[in-house]
Amino acid sequence: ATLRTDLNYLLGEHLILAAKATGAALDGRGEQFEAYGGLLNTNGTDLGGAIGSIYGDEAEDEWNRIWSAHNGFFVDYTTGVATDDAALADGAVEDLTTIYVPEFSAFLAGATGLPEDAVTELVTDHVLQTKAVVDAQAAGDWEAAYEAIRTAYAHMSMIGDALAPAIAEGNDIEGDATNAGVGFRTALNQLLQEHLFLASFATDAAIDGRDDEFAAAGAALNTNGTDLGAAIGSLFGADAEDEWNRIWSAHNGFFVDYTTGVATDNQAVIDQAVEDLTTVYVPEFSAFLAGATGLPEDALAELITEHVLTTAAVVDAQGAGDAAAAADADREAAMHMRMLGDPLAEAIVAAQPESFQ
Repeated sequence: ATLRTDLNYLLGEHLILAAKATGAALDGRGEQFEAYGGLLNTNGTDLGGAIGSIYGDEAEDEWNRIWSAHNGFFVDYTTGVATDDAALADGAVEDLTTIYVPEFSAFLAGATGLPEDAVTELVTDHVLQTKAVVDAQAAGDWEAAYEAIRTAYAHMSMIGDALAPAIAEGNDIEGDATNAGVGFRTALNQLLQEHLFLASFATDAAIDGRDDEFAAAGAALNTNGTDLGAAIGSLFGADAEDEWNRIWSAHNGFFVDYTTGVATDNQAVIDQAVEDLTTVYVPEFSAFLAGATGLPEDALAELITEHVLTTAAVVDAQGAGDAAAAADADREAAMHMRMLGDPLAEAIVAAQPESFQ
């Protein structure tokens, strides 16, 4: 269960960090590109470390070699698109399809015993979907870009969901990576991580005055929220879904207020947003989750307060124009979402075992 959740979380993070890096590169935001490019490399070696812990040092080195090369090919593609250099862009697509896809598919098939053609299809889809993100970003079609980001992010779970059970089975790792409860835990965590990253996409665009991108990122953020609400509603009913959506939508609004305050240097707006988050959102959401799961309300309030603080830290760094600090805070805040997702999923599955047969 933990293997599948870990793997999906890191694979999803890879996609988002790549999209943040390419978006920055295409818009000439050099420091931001460097910051997210650095995190993208760290994410890759974290994935390599997870593989190495199971398959050993040689496998880890081989993962890191293939993975790092594919990140480089995507940088080449993005550079080609940004500079209108068709030869560079075409060369990158060729490298991705004739070097990365076969090498990575063979590596994964060898490690997991999964059929190489099925793995090839998943890896090829990842390449095409990431390319679609870059193309939409380059065209300034922000609605398409955020739709492509969500599609490509969701697809990473298809890779993790295929790999984790095969890895567990082949290496006598205890537990069942395929049961419905584990599926729920993974899906909940993926949506919570996506929430945080879409929020930070939106706040960055707002602070930088990229209004069209802010509108598209905000719309994607709202859809992610109703997707979370639907997951809750499927278990607890329509009233619970409506209540989730009300509380969740309000907290997104409070963060927009906070971001507006930071962007316009308006301390009164900032203070009001902090008050709304701490005195309206935290207690309402803690009470709602405690009622649904039976988890202690004070422990939930602490976790939700940390979500508020870690998200505010992202916006503060973005507002200060500190790209490196903002990127680090972004990753930290997204990782924190699992501290909320894991106990929630466990409690929900324990309370409703019949829903996860």
